[in-house]
Amino acid sequence: MSQSPVFRSMVALGDSFTEGMCDSVLPNGHYRGWADRVAERLAAELAAADSGAEFRYANLAVRGKLIGQIADEQGDAAVALGGELVTLAGGLNDVMRPGCDLDQVERTLGELAERLAAGAHRLVMFYSVDPSRRMRSSARIMPQTLRLKRFVGELGERDNITVVDLFNVPAFDDPQMWAEDRLHFSAEGHRRVAEGVLQALGFAPSFDWREPPPPAPPVPRAAKLRADLHWLRVHVAPWVLRRLTGKSSGDGRLAKRPVLERFPA
Repeated sequence: MSQSPVFRSMVALGDSFTEGMCDSVLPNGHYRGWADRVAERLAAELAAADSGAEFRYANLAVRGKLIGQIADEQGDAAVALGGELVTLAGGLNDVMRPGCDLDQVERTLGELAERLAAGAHRLVMFYSVDPSRRMRSSARIMPQTLRLKRFVGELGERDNITVVDLFNVPAFDDPQMWAEDRLHFSAEGHRRVAEGVLQALGFAPSFDWREPPPPAPPVPRAAKLRADLHWLRVHVAPWVLRRLTGKSSGDGRLAKRPVLERFPA
């Protein structure tokens, strides 16, 4: 029976996906996303293997960031922190914007991945979920999404880079996997991403993260219409306004865990 890997530190980079935006908020006001859940498991595994060891965790991700911003604002800090396990997710915010220069996105993502992989025991990257079955407007971004997926797959051929495949998991088509804004994962979505990461790293399965959830109770038509109107007013309208004014939801926001500090089991 193979032994679970042991990591003493973890550094996470990226945008809202890794910051953890969802419907689960901790007492300190931060979201509890998939990276936090992975860190919890790694801390527990380290404590079981060495009761005197101290697991450390940093999360540099900030919502709304493009890959160039992730590289400029988080890259040097991540390299300096020197986590044994490093996670990197980025580029999808670029793809969703009209006029995306995908050549530049790939260059930036590739250079950043190489820098991080050079100093880490293991770098984890991701195939994004497949938007084609969930977003009616996804046809515009599918060619870029598929090209970015191929590029990440090529990076994953390096010995110490692991790619977690979210693209080929139909369970993520279910509305229960998504928060109220329909753009970020729900707590259940983050729980499944965390399990996918842990299994890709070689940990024994806790559950089948790819299995579709039980069907949700049917929503009456009137309630669905009210929910759609609320979504348009509270989430879509502010997003469109930010695009028109060149602003980002991450402007002025600091990382929630900028220092590689103790994270108890």
